[in-house]
This record gives sequence, structure tokens and C-alpha cells, in this order.
Amino acid sequence: MDEFGNVVMPKDITDVWMNEAELLDLFGVTVPTIRAGIKALCKSGTLREYEIRRTIRISDNCSMEAYNLETIIALAFRIGTFGAEQVRNAILKRLYLRKEKQTVFFSLTMGRTNGIPLS
Repeated sequence: MDEFGNVVMPKDITDVWMNEAELLDLFGVTVPTIRAGIKALCKSGTLREYEIRRTIRISDNCSMEAYNLETIIALAFRIGTFGAEQVRNAILKRLYLRKEKQTVFFSLTMGRTNGIPLS
């Protein structure tokens, strides 16, 4: 989130991971809220703990947990803070503005199908 409260979504979202401190800052909540939200999402089967969490080694004696984009999005729809609302709005805006071009090809034959006259 920038200094104006806008959520900035990266173009390449495949490697988006946030640690607990970043989640706290983004959503404006406390550690127990984040942990309870993640625990509830895993317990319900919405998320799988082994898929959403990555341990990052900082040094021999120190490491931190990071959570993937799926977790961030799920928490945004679970938490009711201004930060969570901004994340939800950014996600929905990106979905609504997504324009996929589709080409539809129609082939019409008049009176014949594969060289066989229609009767």
C-alpha cells in the first residue's frame, strides 16, 4: 500500500509472498488476527498450510515465514479493516478491467455438408 492508501498490485503475481509483519501493516491488524485468520482458512479446507507458507532463512539462527498471494487474497475477504477493503477493491478492479479478446469463427454452408447435398 502506498502513502495515499492505494494498493499497488504487481504485474507478475506468481511470486508474491508477504511475511507476517507486512501482512500486519497491509491489513492494519494484530498478530493474533492474522494467525487466527490463516488457521481458520486452513481448518476449513479453503487453504492448505503446506502450499501457502514458505520459510525464508535469514541467517543460521533466524528465519521467517512468508505467505503466498492466495493467502493474502483470502485474508482480505476475511478481515474487515480499511486495508483489507483496499486490497479487495484492487483485486476486484483488476478483475473487472480485465479484457480478454475472443475470436469466434462461424462457418456456414448453404445446401451442402461435406459435399453431400442436404435433403
